[in-house]
Amino acid sequence: MSKGLIRAEQTSDIDAIRRVVTAAFAGVVQSNQKESLLVDQLREHGALIVSLVAHIKGHVVGHIAFSPVTVDGILCDWFGLGPLAVLPVYQRRGFGSRLVDAGLRSLRAMGAKGCVVLGEPDYYGRFSFAARDELILENVPAPFFLAQSFIGEYPCGKVLYHRAFELCA
Repeated sequence: MSKGLIRAEQTSDIDAIRRVVTAAFAGVVQSNQKESLLVDQLREHGALIVSLVAHIKGHVVGHIAFSPVTVDGILCDWFGLGPLAVLPVYQRRGFGSRLVDAGLRSLRAMGAKGCVVLGEPDYYGRFSFAARDELILENVPAPFFLAQSFIGEYPCGKVLYHRAFELCA
């Protein structure tokens, strides 16, 4: 695992975050190439609740974002992870894992009740995410919509991410 610091984003990181997110999703088949715009929109709408960067010697090499989600239209202290981005040259060196771990710790420290993510079960399963019948994300195969409760209980219903996700769809 490569050394590097994980910390909260600073205003001076915004351009570097855009570059990292754009580079990380270039060539990803499932991407619409609007992930950096999504992060900007979440920030602009005050919905970028946790935003962390991984950096080496002052250079941002990774970023993770968390924003509030609703369950059946109700804000319930649950959050969505995403996007998670690491520069391709730094992928598979532990930066993504460290960002996820740090982000989940931040959410717990804020009193969050849980987190959802749309992603690969094999990857996110390492962080105790699992598919849950109680939580539904429309038009997404159930095995790829994962959740983790910090309190042992799960809400039931349809999950909606912040409206910035729709604007960037």
